Amino acid sequence: MNRRLLQFLQAENITQSQFADTLSVARGSVSNILSGRNKPGYEFLESLILHYPNLNLEWLMSGKGRMYKDDSPVSASEPAQMDLFYNAESQQRGKKIEKILVFFDDNTYTEYQAKE
Repeated sequence: MNRRLLQFLQAENITQSQFADTLSVARGSVSNILSGRNKPGYEFLESLILHYPNLNLEWLMSGKGRMYKDDSPVSASEPAQMDLFYNAESQQRGKKIEKILVFFDDNTYTEYQAKE
């Protein structure tokens, strides 16, 4: 599970510290879970579900299925970041972005659709 949790952090493009702060858990707890020293407790998993509802817990726990419940993960900071990207790119080139594909090393991908 620790490897999959690390994959998730990479997919979300967040650090261990940011992740710990988002979940309101001690940074050392996240470090211990990622290193395999400790297993996550109920409060950790409950906060994880609350803050990342699109994360597929079956994948996280067992490795079965895909990382996300659907093909469009949404993190707490993603919408604002994507809007900034769309606006900056559109203004720079005078073109409209239709979609962005992000490919991950676990053979999954995420597709972002431009807002109308």
